[in-house]
Order: sequence, then structure tokens, then C-alpha cells
Amino acid sequence: MHPLNRRGFLGLTAGLSIAALTGCGTASGPASTASTPRDGGRLRAAFAGGGAKEVLDPHLANLFVEAARSKALYDKLADLGPDVSAQPRLAEKWEPDATLTHWRITLRQAAFHNGQPVRADDVLASYARILDPGRAFRAKSSLALIDLPNSRAVDDRTVEFALKRPFVEFPNALAAFGAYIVPAGTEDFTKPVGSGPFSFVSFEPGKSVLLKRYAEYWEGAPHLDELEFVIANEESARANALLGGQVEYAHDLTPTTARSHAASDRMAIHRAPNSAVQAFAMKLDRPPFDNSDLREALFLLADRPQLVESVLAGSGQVGNDLFGKGYQHYADDIPQRTRDLDKAKFLIRRAGAEGLTVKLDTSTAAAGMVEAATVFADQVKGSGLTIEVVTGNKDSYWADTLKNGSLSSFRSGAMPIETHIAQRLLTGSGTNVTKWARPEFDALYDKAVSTVDAAERGAVYREMQRSLHTEGGYLMWGFADWIVGAAPRVGGISTAPANTLDWARFDKVWLG
Repeated sequence: MHPLNRRGFLGLTAGLSIAALTGCGTASGPASTASTPRDGGRLRAAFAGGGAKEVLDPHLANLFVEAARSKALYDKLADLGPDVSAQPRLAEKWEPDATLTHWRITLRQAAFHNGQPVRADDVLASYARILDPGRAFRAKSSLALIDLPNSRAVDDRTVEFALKRPFVEFPNALAAFGAYIVPAGTEDFTKPVGSGPFSFVSFEPGKSVLLKRYAEYWEGAPHLDELEFVIANEESARANALLGGQVEYAHDLTPTTARSHAASDRMAIHRAPNSAVQAFAMKLDRPPFDNSDLREALFLLADRPQLVESVLAGSGQVGNDLFGKGYQHYADDIPQRTRDLDKAKFLIRRAGAEGLTVKLDTSTAAAGMVEAATVFADQVKGSGLTIEVVTGNKDSYWADTLKNGSLSSFRSGAMPIETHIAQRLLTGSGTNVTKWARPEFDALYDKAVSTVDAAERGAVYREMQRSLHTEGGYLMWGFADWIVGAAPRVGGISTAPANTLDWARFDKVWLG
């Protein structure tokens, strides 16, 4: 699983990181000079890139810049709202039958950039392309529950999906990372045609993409005349380009940069709270963390406020060993864990683990992981345990730690809590790094995704989270802010979580 890192993007099929979420985070720096929306101008946005490997095929998008460009050019049937719940996009509405195995999707009246209407056949063809067994697309695992041969176009604006099993959370799949709708038969993306708010002008891989306003966009034309994505791989280069006036938007800045420019009159800082969970993962199927006392001891040894302050430079919030703080169905009624050294020592003695040295696998595969491992190893000192930090190969880290070791660093971006459970916590989940395997937990998941009543379903999710909080293997110590910088004259920037609809959403942005 490839959780959110500085050049990647956490899609729902990767291990992928959101506010005590209202969809709005915080902004600091000078007062905006662009409080009133106005039309016109070109906004230049600096992102890290992938060189010649960059693509405009939205089904292959992997990097943040590719994801942001895909959002500008294309639409999905649904996307994730501020609380990471599925919200209708090209789908005007969805309706399941009583069995939850057939879903009828009504499409909006939307058109591609070539003037052709978005039709049911385009939806089915796009999903067939993603599900092609001979190809590897991000959204494939999320859409795999669709019984495509038995799905059909009822008419041009109505799709009926047949599913392989009852699934009330099907809209989460429609919102999956990379599940964009393209015109039927599209394979050439050198001059891409989508239905998004901007249309294609030019592309130089590894350098820039220029787009222009699509006046007929179904949700209303963007304010900007033009949107240009430019590549600056180093964070310092993005910040300096913004300060020097070469760009108006700089994606993915560090907490240190944000802190140093908080009072700048040339850079406004925009923060998206809870945009990436930071954690340590204990494996429950092997010593020493097959012992629940030892797992609880580790939970009690973590000084979460210190980790947030030292690793995230204060740009984050304390976690409570559960994924999805502020998301739909998050169990915010569970009391916050705090450090308790005396109880941890007692549990370590009861587990017979005094004097034990535990290896903590980490790497530079995601920002902050090595630093967090080092801080946590220091926090454990004096408890009877010793943490030995082992830094591994960043290129093979996620595959290595999925199989090997007993304790490892972990990081993830935003996805629905249901998706996090499905991908990481069921007995057969493909990216179950903690090796959590409980038949009764699997049964609760099956109950949740087949329960139509939202309140009842939420109660099942909370019951699952109480079980994870008590006995699980994720020590989720903090949620990092996602930080972007912009020129003070840029208005309309949303601080929604990465991976959600309003992140890097330039059709709502304007230049003052």
C-alpha cells in the first residue's frame, strides 16, 4: 500500500490520507485582496511532477499533479465531500433496489468538451476500461464488485449497475480515485476530451499543462480564463516561485515553510486539517504484539501532543488510534487515549516483556515517518521496552512491511471509513498490514454494508471502531494538516482534505 507521500497521491486502491471536518480549514498570512469573485486571468499552479512519465489518462493518474489535472479535465459519477462521504457529481442521483444488488444511476445533463453529451454508454465503457483484466488501473479494486456483463444502459441518461453482492456503500465506489468518465472508445489522451470545468490546450510532460475555461460546464463556467500546471519538484522551488511571482499557487508546503511565512505579505498559507493520518502498525499474528497487553502498553507510551509538535511542527491534531477523524461514521465518543507510563510498565511486566527490544521498521517513503519513529523510540525509554529504529528501502517499503516485521511506520490519506476497513482490516483484505483477523468483525462489516438505515449503519461502524480501539494494531497518533501557499490575491481556495472533491479544485478559484 502506498500511503500519501510527497510525490504520490493516495488513491482509494493505494494505501491511502479529514477535518473535524466542515470542509474548511484555516488560512494565515495577509488578508486576501480577492474576497469578491471575479472572472478572468491565468492561474499558475506549481506541483511536484513525474517527468516524462506523467500522463493525462485519468485512469492512470498517480501523482498529485496528475490527480489535480484529472479533476480539472474530467468528472466522476461521485466524489468525496468534506466529511469524506460520497456526493453526486455526474450522477444526478442513485437509487438501489430492495436487495442492494442493483443500482440505477441518473446522469446529469452534461457534455464533453467536443459537444457530445455524457451518455450511459460512456459510463459503461469507462468502467469496462478500468476493469479490463489485462490492465492495471487504480480504481479497479473499488469497481470490482460491479457485475459488468449484467449491467446496462436503460437509456442515454440512465445506467443500471448489477453488483456481485449487496452493498449499500456503492456510492463510495463511484467516488473512487481515478474512476473518471471519458468518451466511449477513448484510448488516445494526447489531446484529451473530458467533461470537466477546463478543456485541453497543450501539454509538455514534466514541464507544464495549459487548460482553458470550459464555458458549458454543467456546474457553471470557472472564474479563470486559463489554468496552467507547472512543475517544481523541490518544495523550496515551489515556495520561491510563489514568493517571486512566477506562480500564484504552490502545492504541498512543509510546516516549517508555513510557520516561517505565516506573517508574509507575499504568501497566504492555507491548511487542510486532518489530511493524512500518521501511525505505527503492530502485527497481531506474531510475537510480540499477539499479546494484547503489549499492544495496550504501546498505546499508553505514545505522547501524542509531543509527536504532533515535534514531527508535524504543530501542523496537525492528536489522533486516538482510529482512522478518519471527522469523517462520516467516525467514533468521536470514544475517550481520547493519553500517555500513562506507570500503567504501561505494569502491562509490560504482565506480558513478561521487560528487557525486550522491538524493531520499528520505517523509511523515507512518506514524509515524517523516520522522524516520528525516532521520537517514539525516545518516548518508550524507561518503560522496560527498547525500540530499535530500522530504516528500510523506500522503494520497497510498503511491500516489505506488509509481510515482514512486527512494528512499522504507517501513513495514509483520505478515504471513507468503510473503504479503510474493506482494504485494511478484513480477514481477506489485500493490504492488511496489522493482520487483524476477526470473523465477528468481518460479520459486522457485512452487516454494515447491507444496512439501509443510515443511523443503524453508523451504530455498526461505531461498534467496529470500539473493537479496533480496544484490541487493534494501529497506533494512530496524529493527523497532519495539508498545506498550500497562494498569492494573497487568489480567492476561493478550499481547504478540504486531499483526495476529496474540493482539494485542488481550481474551477472555484479566482484572481483578485
